Amino acid sequence: MYQFINGKRVTGTAGTMPLIDPSTEETIDEIDLAGPAEVDAAVDAAANAFQEWSRATPAERSDAMTAWAALLRDRAEELALDETRQAGKPIRLSREFDVPGSIDNVAFFAGAARQLTGLATGEYSPDHTSSIRREAIGVVGSIAPWNYPLQMAAWKILPAIAAGNTIVLKPSELTPLTSLLFAETATAAGIPDGVINILTGTGLEAGTPLISHPSVSMVSFTGSTAVGTQIASLAAGMAKRTHLELGGKAPFVVFDDADLEAAIHGAVAASLINTGQDCTAATRAYIQRPLFDRFVSGVAELMRQVRLGPTSDPATDQGPLVSARQRDHVAGMVDRAVASGATAQCGGRLVDGPGFYYEPTLITGAPQDSEIVQREVFGPVLAALPFDSDNEGITLANDTPYGLAASAWTRDVYRAGRATRDIRAGAVWVNDHIPILSEMPHGGYKHSGYGKDMSHYSFEEYTIVKHVMHDITAVAQKPWHRSVFTLAD
Repeated sequence: MYQFINGKRVTGTAGTMPLIDPSTEETIDEIDLAGPAEVDAAVDAAANAFQEWSRATPAERSDAMTAWAALLRDRAEELALDETRQAGKPIRLSREFDVPGSIDNVAFFAGAARQLTGLATGEYSPDHTSSIRREAIGVVGSIAPWNYPLQMAAWKILPAIAAGNTIVLKPSELTPLTSLLFAETATAAGIPDGVINILTGTGLEAGTPLISHPSVSMVSFTGSTAVGTQIASLAAGMAKRTHLELGGKAPFVVFDDADLEAAIHGAVAASLINTGQDCTAATRAYIQRPLFDRFVSGVAELMRQVRLGPTSDPATDQGPLVSARQRDHVAGMVDRAVASGATAQCGGRLVDGPGFYYEPTLITGAPQDSEIVQREVFGPVLAALPFDSDNEGITLANDTPYGLAASAWTRDVYRAGRATRDIRAGAVWVNDHIPILSEMPHGGYKHSGYGKDMSHYSFEEYTIVKHVMHDITAVAQKPWHRSVFTLAD
């Protein structure tokens, strides 16, 4: 396995590590790890490519990205197989969600590249014409997580390069395959060498040197809040712009007039997607007390029907966690919750055999201030708690440090309106949970970070607004000069 720098495959110099299939624990490949030398080479390539790419017309960037989307469609099955092997995703999820969603992102930004608009040119002072230029920032250093390797590569790369920036992306060393294939396909589509560079390395050997590199003008990171705050601190010391998409602990609020069957099905799907390794996944279900017992029994019954199995089998519903470390983290949180008095209504156990599997788990009886309710589990675990009044339900929904996503389940338009207004989260779904769209922004409140992925709103992160003002009077002595000095008679 290699680095992709300046349009070419390059060997890493910071050692090697095995790439493991989470469903079999078998080694897929050996990864050459990037070190500071490769970081320098990638950033230099991006800096050299910036002048040409940033000055390309929007139509030229759009045409190259349109061709890229077409090539990705031709390689969709290859992308899906690689995503499944490296990340432990069921092949059905890769084929039907990750890959088509990422290709749609490319198609969207191919069009959006031609619509980088600003304030209309006009006279905002009597003697001048003002206009706005929206310009690329420069070299972007991005770090992406292991849970959605292809989609996160797309979310990082696409708005950056559509706006005229160049980028160096470090995917997780656990899941580099699809990021590399994504970038190579871009080069094949005509995006110039150096515009997109991929480093496969660890945070210490590649991530920190990338963030702190003096030629990197902006930092974008998706991952845990703990690591994100460290990156923000490092970038702030160098006055670099940062974009952070961090952790989540999404509430799933079910009011007593909700369609109970829809809420039950929605809760199972939203808590188990990607084996729960999703920062927008439903992790805290708050159910108004009249529906609580039926909701719990319905979710537990449906979770028991979820099929765990080989990720290559289209019949498999849930795959493994990404690593033994992540599986043990999830198991430890559930075990501590049960030891403290909570009940696992279903699941709560490791799965025998190869692979990092953990059963779908529903927890009840955990208090609001407990670890299982307050902290990210990042696994197939849903905690259910009752509430009485509408005010209490919304208060509980807001009662964590996170604010990435949430959902409200009700047939009452006024309840829905209040919930979408009062729940502090970057996305609030009504009677659904999880769907995302290329046209709509993704990003959070509070400890879930700041800035937006996807949509036109993401260009706010990856561009600088410049005000240009032209004098239209041709008068040497401007009226405002007298505020500074006056000429003797």
